Amino acid sequence: MVELSPRPLPAVLFLGLVPIGAWFIIRPLLDPVPLIPALYTSLGFSIFSFLSTIYLVPSLGSTFVKANFKGRDLLKTYATPIPESMGLVCASVYILALLLFIPFAFSDSLAAAVTREGIKVTEFPLHQLSVYLSSILSLLIATMLGFLDDVFDIRWRHKLPIPIIASIPLLMVYFAEGGNTHVVVPLPFRRIFGNLVNLGPLYYLYMSMLSTFSTNSINILAGINGSEVSQAIIIAVSVIINDLLYLPWPMGFRLPLHLLGNNTEIEFGGVWSAGMAYGSKVLVERHLLSLYFMLPLVAVCSGFIYHNWYPARAFPGDTLCYLTGMAFAVVGIQAHFSKTLLLFFIPQVFNFLLSCPQLFGLVPCPRHRVPRFDSQTNLLHPSKAQFLRPPSQLTILVLKTTTSTSGSILETTNLTILNFYYSVAGSLFAFVVRYGLAGLVYDGDRR
Repeated sequence: MVELSPRPLPAVLFLGLVPIGAWFIIRPLLDPVPLIPALYTSLGFSIFSFLSTIYLVPSLGSTFVKANFKGRDLLKTYATPIPESMGLVCASVYILALLLFIPFAFSDSLAAAVTREGIKVTEFPLHQLSVYLSSILSLLIATMLGFLDDVFDIRWRHKLPIPIIASIPLLMVYFAEGGNTHVVVPLPFRRIFGNLVNLGPLYYLYMSMLSTFSTNSINILAGINGSEVSQAIIIAVSVIINDLLYLPWPMGFRLPLHLLGNNTEIEFGGVWSAGMAYGSKVLVERHLLSLYFMLPLVAVCSGFIYHNWYPARAFPGDTLCYLTGMAFAVVGIQAHFSKTLLLFFIPQVFNFLLSCPQLFGLVPCPRHRVPRFDSQTNLLHPSKAQFLRPPSQLTILVLKTTTSTSGSILETTNLTILNFYYSVAGSLFAFVVRYGLAGLVYDGDRR
């Protein structure tokens, strides 16, 4: 049996990042106070989240193996047990960082002061706090459900609706605080529907489906070392870049969007005049909320991918897929950019559509749909699903199958894509569509 020792961690990593993280946390307490002090603190906690994850994963690996949370890498020649469900470590660090961040994001020093009957009263941002806590509650439930999925090995057809349960706190608080259910109608349909359409309950159904899709789409496109966590990193970094377009910048500059096919340009500058925010403080606050969730997510995923990259020393399990998917649903719903978020999921959308025949029972769906490993050539080949009984006519219509000489259907390749570069190209294409081509179907500033 091949012995896989943990990857080495240089001491300079810890000694170098600890003072940097500590400086970011205490910087808002020093004069002059930065423009967005909580963002500094979030960066500091993200650095400590990265360090905690990268050191805790190898330290707790043997504990998970002893608890029988272990598995064999199906794409390797060796059968060394590798700790599974290590996404639980990432989720614990991530949620703890979000909880410790609460006093810095919602402290009295950041609240607005008003005068009532001659008495100066500080207005505590209860609305923002309720939104933040409901998001954390959804993340906690998603983590619990993901870990239960790892324990009980739930079948695909049963696990698809599970994330709806985790989205309930999110949707209930959204309803209680009178969340907007109107959508902007694309230009070609405005003569029929007008500028805005109130979807009402259908909007809540859409948000619950968004949480289901974002969670399961990452889980479906998995199986190769680093595939799950790399998807999360790419999408989270894309969301962060999108958020930065809305933040206040002390300097002024322009982005030439005509290179992407848009007739306008984005001008940056001023405290509340950042790029796509167009002077809206509400938009800036929404995207700051998104950053507060995405920065520590990138940190924990970056720490974990060091041990999950080929050849993997730890497996994330469904726990990490549920956590990251719900985190994306949280920012897409709470920051009101769900359409933009879906653009970052273009590879996952394609993979989901490709997988539908197997997910909905038209084609046999094995537990693992990873490529088949040939130990003789040390190469990967498309894995296949065997037909135990003749498929229906509908299945024949949607599949390109391998047939025997008698014409009976025997097998088909598993319907999934596993290619890291598709995710990178998908995010780049998403920015082109969002800020270049969106002007073809939407007018105005499209906030």
